[in-house]
Amino acid sequence: MSNETIYLPNYTVGQDAYSKIGYITAPYGNKAVVIGGETAIEKAKPALLNGIEGSHTVLLDFLWYGGAATMDNVHQLAEHPHVKDADMLFGVGGGRACDTVKVLGAITGKPVFTFPTLASNCAACTSLSVMYHNDGSFAEYFYQSHPPLHTFINTQIIAESPAEMFWAGIGDALSKEYEVEYCCRDKKLTHLPQLGLGIAKTCTAPLLDNGKKALEDCRNNQVSAELEEVVLAIVMLTGIVSNCAVHISDQIAPEDQYYYNSSLAHCVYYGSSLIPASESQHLHGEIVAFGVLCLLKYDNNEQEFNRILEFNKSLGLPVTIAEIGLTEADLPIVAEKAASVIEWEVAPGTPTQEKFIAAILAADAIGRQAA
Repeated sequence: MSNETIYLPNYTVGQDAYSKIGYITAPYGNKAVVIGGETAIEKAKPALLNGIEGSHTVLLDFLWYGGAATMDNVHQLAEHPHVKDADMLFGVGGGRACDTVKVLGAITGKPVFTFPTLASNCAACTSLSVMYHNDGSFAEYFYQSHPPLHTFINTQIIAESPAEMFWAGIGDALSKEYEVEYCCRDKKLTHLPQLGLGIAKTCTAPLLDNGKKALEDCRNNQVSAELEEVVLAIVMLTGIVSNCAVHISDQIAPEDQYYYNSSLAHCVYYGSSLIPASESQHLHGEIVAFGVLCLLKYDNNEQEFNRILEFNKSLGLPVTIAEIGLTEADLPIVAEKAASVIEWEVAPGTPTQEKFIAAILAADAIGRQAA
């Protein structure tokens, strides 16, 4: 066993979270460039400027990240003069914006701070980025040696974000407990993945207990205790798990590397990214929410399948393949892509495409009956 350095996320949450920017970022310099989605920057800019008032922090520019988490966009940003001049990178927006800025930080050696404006996934605090080809299909994971140095979660901005994205975030977070538990099965876990598994077991309850009220509050642009609990489950609980359950980088000895972060629910998503009707019309977490049902059916976990089926129905999350833009004819393509990703490789036992397709069809059949 080689020496290890463990990095876990740090975060500030609340309606006035940005007031801590100057204090927290001061040790890393005073010049920052803000990079994110166009709408995200428009929404966050006034709060960012207000948050740094009275500090030594200077925002050099507000740059669009390019609209997709691709290496082409990363390399274009790396050549921007304000990026070169900045001491720090501020990633603002949703998952693809944050993932782009994290990769940019890794290749430029600049510290990264994130400011999620959506609670749609945990990208703001993880040490991996999901990267895509220019055509929108999944390309690869890009692993960083540590997560962003700090994540600032402004709950007022998130409460005013599109409710559809919050809804999809609930669907994505719903996968964490089931996927990590499944992925860790029959593995001899050391300290860090054991910690990740323990935290993963806390991810589902806040969603089931508070999800319906939190979604209603997001639709009404209202900060509440329930909304904050669900935001923290989507962004931080699942993100902390990811940092414990993924241990891959060029600074880690190969024999000490592992991936226990996601499994067959995300395989459904990555396979669906090859189907235009699914990839272009449906959100990541929306597809993953149905993928959870497929995983539970694959694992013959009927009790949890029925519980999540009812939860998905209550929030309008998908319970059939038609609801995520797929047909039965698409499933061999979905399964072939699924079998190529790391989630498939690390699944317990020997997964087969035939059983995977059968689980999707079984989940779909029950979903159609329940709809």
